[in-house]
Amino acid sequence: MLTTQDDNKKLSWTTRIAYGLGDTAQNIVWGAMSIITLFYTDYVGVDPAIIGIIMLASRIFDGLADVIMGILVERTNSKWGKSRPWILWSSIPFAISIILIYTVPNTNNMLEYVYIFLTYEFCMLTYTALNLPYGSLSAMMTRISKERDMLSITRMALSPIGKILAVSVTLPLIKIFGDDQMAWIKVMSIWAILALILLLFCFYQCKETVIIKARNKETNKVPIKLQLKCLFNNIYFWLALSIWMMQNVIFFVTGTILPYFCKYIFFDDSLYSILYLVETCSMIGFTVLFSPILLKKFGKRNMSIIGVLIALIGHLIYLINPTDFMWVLASCIIRGIGFAPLNSVIFGFLGDVVEYGQWKFHLRQEGLIFSAGSVGTKVGPGITSAILTGLLSYSGYVASTTGNAIQPQSAIDMIVNLYMFGPIVVWLIILAILFAYKLDKTYPQIMKDLAIREAEGKL
Repeated sequence: MLTTQDDNKKLSWTTRIAYGLGDTAQNIVWGAMSIITLFYTDYVGVDPAIIGIIMLASRIFDGLADVIMGILVERTNSKWGKSRPWILWSSIPFAISIILIYTVPNTNNMLEYVYIFLTYEFCMLTYTALNLPYGSLSAMMTRISKERDMLSITRMALSPIGKILAVSVTLPLIKIFGDDQMAWIKVMSIWAILALILLLFCFYQCKETVIIKARNKETNKVPIKLQLKCLFNNIYFWLALSIWMMQNVIFFVTGTILPYFCKYIFFDDSLYSILYLVETCSMIGFTVLFSPILLKKFGKRNMSIIGVLIALIGHLIYLINPTDFMWVLASCIIRGIGFAPLNSVIFGFLGDVVEYGQWKFHLRQEGLIFSAGSVGTKVGPGITSAILTGLLSYSGYVASTTGNAIQPQSAIDMIVNLYMFGPIVVWLIILAILFAYKLDKTYPQIMKDLAIREAEGKL
């Protein structure tokens, strides 16, 4: 027998939904934190360039932590498996970190900067210890590529619900609770508790079933140097990493700039909640209704290319009248529809990379591939944050503690230009990467070869 009897069975919808709710939990918090730059600049009064430097430094450090986390997962052996126990172990620290990050003390600038870095980094590290094992868990629940794709689709259909809830409700709740720093702390405490409940449900419902006998014959102590060599020589790892990174970058660009756009172009930052809600609902609706159909007909890579082209066209249409709210609204709808195919199967790409790595190098690396792959999701947005906030600062953006500063025209122009042209650059990069990805064609033969080797007791 190649693997356990259960790892080639279809997963139940209860399992799929429980797995997806794990990402819903993380995105309840992450959705609210998508506007954290606005909190730092307009409620704490920190210069946007300083925030960009802090976030970049934190994310680069956390990128290194991702690789370490992958190695830890590979060496974890517990009664719950390799990846699953980390969801239990890291949930409470993650929830606590979310609250701490908003309790910036009102003191001198240097102490504020140190506090921001330490709490932001603590949040990033606990998120790493939670999110990366959570991602690799999907490759340990089933070896059927289509089942992993359905896990990814379910995950990406449910995860935006967390963001919708957080983004559409956070700013209105903050205004209800007093529109000050304490209001942010109260709201984030609510999200932290809700996220913790969903994460525990995910842990109890999702099981690791992939057990490869040939792998069990190994000492489970493969030298780190060999692990990293196989990882770095895996071409599809780099392509999947790049796809995942740019997916996060586009979210970061729009999530960072759009709140400022709404506040200073439309003079109502609460409109961001409406635009985000519309875009995300479009994404969820298309994901649920059409992504499984497109996946079956075109495969991951081709359906993603079609979607990205639609998103790019939608943004180009918006450029016709970039400061009109209705044009921005229409662009968000089209972007949501176009981004749905890629977004829904992003983790399916990584799951297939695991099988390719085993086929190519005779070494299976679920934890390391998912963990190291996420380095791009930290470093990419970190660099993007530094660029965006640096450009805002360069343009003369005025930070304040009241959120009522009057911005110079140079800052307004910068906000408009960043939102107009930033996404176009990202879409074009994603298209180039997707055209280079060819694994969909060879994957069936790879799995046949692996079945023969495993029947012989080999990896």
